[in-house]
Amino acid sequence: MDSGVIITADNLKKHYKIKTEGFFSGSSVLKALDGVSFTINGGKTLAVVGESGCGKTTLARLVTTIEQPTSGRLEIKGISGATGNDREKKELHKLVQIVFQDPYGSLNPRKKIGSILEEPLKINTDLPASRRRESAYEMLAKVGLTREQYNRYPHMFSGGQRQRIAIARALMLNPALVVADEPVSALDVSVQAQALNLLMDLQDEMNLAYLFISHDLGVVRHIADDLLVMYLGRPVEQGSKAAIFNMPLHPYTRALMGSIPSVSKDMRRKRIRLAGEIPSPLNPPSGCAFHKRCIFMSEICSLQRPELRRIENRQVACHHAEKVAVIPF
Repeated sequence: MDSGVIITADNLKKHYKIKTEGFFSGSSVLKALDGVSFTINGGKTLAVVGESGCGKTTLARLVTTIEQPTSGRLEIKGISGATGNDREKKELHKLVQIVFQDPYGSLNPRKKIGSILEEPLKINTDLPASRRRESAYEMLAKVGLTREQYNRYPHMFSGGQRQRIAIARALMLNPALVVADEPVSALDVSVQAQALNLLMDLQDEMNLAYLFISHDLGVVRHIADDLLVMYLGRPVEQGSKAAIFNMPLHPYTRALMGSIPSVSKDMRRKRIRLAGEIPSPLNPPSGCAFHKRCIFMSEICSLQRPELRRIENRQVACHHAEKVAVIPF
């Protein structure tokens, strides 16, 4: 089932003014997000990947309206995420929910699970207490827990169970979009697959759109429909998961893909090793932000910033994408 476009982002930017101290004190602009566009349909998952500092969490904060964009357009089911009135903003809080990375820190240890699940309903609806309780029971069942666990505290659950509770809380208001910010990275590998399968089952059942933020490409391969690869606040490659995993056309994407561990000799890729550290977003390199770490770098890379352009059923921001394409992967 597909309910059409749930969220549209058009050239989203988020810039911060940073005060600098010292002899030449002043201010600099940190471009945490510098031009991101995408759409997500109901029942689909867009995964956002990249190293720390690439802008993934900033994007999550904009989509959940925790922060407002510096510029660009954000619409969720036709409601503006930047200019909506109070009534529309209240509606957005119901339409968009988030599952955080840490299942230990995201649940109030002083509240019982039933109270945690009912709180969104208590704040955002006029449902009576009896109906809120029934809704909590129903959601516990959806995530594989029992009504007997309604009166227990978070410390009485394992990490995997706590993340199930966090997922249940996010779904209590029947949202259209769920932002999953590294939702399994704090879990043992043995229970990561269970959490991912639960998310996928709930997506099918409730026709949810997911913005799935991760640095783990093995996890992304399991859950995503489309992929947005970011570097230093900007998209470098964007398209379907199948197209990008089969043949990444940006050197940075190819380096990330080559780092995925595999026990199968046939699945091991020829690796492009990343040299150096990701540059400071306060002082990014000229031209292509990736050029100082790129084995395909030429003079144009240091002089001219590449824009996204369509090549072979995806968008790529690289001057040498065609050259990368002819190298076996």
